[in-house]
Amino acid sequence: MTSPTDSGPCLAGFTIGVTAARRAEEFSTLLTRRGATVSSAPAIRIIPLADDTELERVTEQLIADPPQITVATTGIGFRGWMEAAEGWGLAEVLRDTLASTRMLARGPKAKGAIRAAELREEWSPASESSAEVLDHLLAEGVEGVRIAVQLHGATTEWEPVPDFCEVLRCAGADVVPVPVYRWEPPADRGPMDAMIESIISGSLDCVTFTSAPAVASMLMRAKETGLLESVLHAFRGRVLAACVGPITAAPLEELGVPTTMPGRARLGALARHVAEELPRRANRIYAAGHLISVRGGCVVVDNEVRQLAPAPMALMRSLARQPGRVVSREDLLAALPGGGDDTHAVETAIARLRAGLGTPKAIQTVVKRGYRLALDAADCSDTPIRGAVQAPPTSGIGTPARSPRPARAIGVW
Repeated sequence: MTSPTDSGPCLAGFTIGVTAARRAEEFSTLLTRRGATVSSAPAIRIIPLADDTELERVTEQLIADPPQITVATTGIGFRGWMEAAEGWGLAEVLRDTLASTRMLARGPKAKGAIRAAELREEWSPASESSAEVLDHLLAEGVEGVRIAVQLHGATTEWEPVPDFCEVLRCAGADVVPVPVYRWEPPADRGPMDAMIESIISGSLDCVTFTSAPAVASMLMRAKETGLLESVLHAFRGRVLAACVGPITAAPLEELGVPTTMPGRARLGALARHVAEELPRRANRIYAAGHLISVRGGCVVVDNEVRQLAPAPMALMRSLARQPGRVVSREDLLAALPGGGDDTHAVETAIARLRAGLGTPKAIQTVVKRGYRLALDAADCSDTPIRGAVQAPPTSGIGTPARSPRPARAIGVW
């Protein structure tokens, strides 16, 4: 099966993992329209707390003793709070209570939710950063000030430290946390397990993350299944981790995983960014007069996508890992799905690989040694794009690798 990529969609031939729980279909459509093959595995599920007695208790407490300042951190969280109050018959009195307070919004989504409730924010940071909200509050002084902070989710060892409320308390504020919703791992772990295996095998070119909890959930599952170091190794190598913004990227960068992100933390911007980055970072190998690029789930030969069966695809990945180097039959046998001890399986898979590529001379037999890609020495431009792949680090979660750049925000997303 072949399809043009030169004049076609810019992501043709690339396979992208989507971990989003909300708006996953919308985001996947943005990628498939650009030609990508999308593998979706929601990493979290959001649990609304409309029936939660703790949220109702806090709401009644704030109505009885109103705060002077209310901080809305997420649009979905603030809307969920108002919807829950509607169900309890408290929406109007809660709206009146909040209208009497000074309202701060962390970003445009929270601002939109405030205005949808017919309320008005006093201030919102241009950076959309909770750190700037905190600095703003501390700069004006919060000692003795009663502050309601709309929270989100749950925390794990990989999420940004949720110290927003604690810092305010240390500065003398009377802080009332508002637990609007929480997140949990998906009920069905099958899709996530399959995505983790695809990351390790290299059959994904990129995995996208739209929230820090999604990153945390995947890391939790990889740790539970004993595959954490293999996942981190893959992300430090050929699998690109694309995050919607710095808060989402922080858990990965704390573990030494390089990430990429758009200038604005928006789904559309993330899709455009991935569409620019993946083609730019794609490997290019010139062999036997042909331009070859090995992708997660296929090989692109002279701008045509060549879909290969698992066995020849596994051999192609092994040969392309060090282009031009001879790979022994034994090593290629170990790379084959299912393994085995019959090297004739390698010869069969090589024959299928040559046929699938449509360029038989690109795979060269080295007598009594193995096989290699027949590089065009004068034209080879297979320069590593993301740096050499290192061996999996010895540091574990308890001693994370240093981040390539520091996290810039506190634990909200």
